[in-house]
Amino acid sequence: MGVYVFCLELVDWTGRIIREDKKGYIPQHIPGILQRLEIDPRNWLYLSKNFESPFKHLVGAAHHVRSACEEIGINWTHGIKQCETLFSSS
Repeated sequence: MGVYVFCLELVDWTGRIIREDKKGYIPQHIPGILQRLEIDPRNWLYLSKNFESPFKHLVGAAHHVRSACEEIGINWTHGIKQCETLFSSS
């Protein structure tokens, strides 16, 4: 696991140990940050190191990127295959 994944998990862990009545509290029953975002830790590490390479404009789950393309009137965006691979919910 890379340092970037560790940082996200550290923030998530910290939110779980803060008191319930404090800002930033994360209840114990909520899944971890990467699980909630449906991102594989290996994919997050890759993205952290190579973000500008596969993407130029839009980034996220492929279905969201396609919807955004429709809204702004374009048919295609650079990196859609990477979106399918890195942000897959399966």
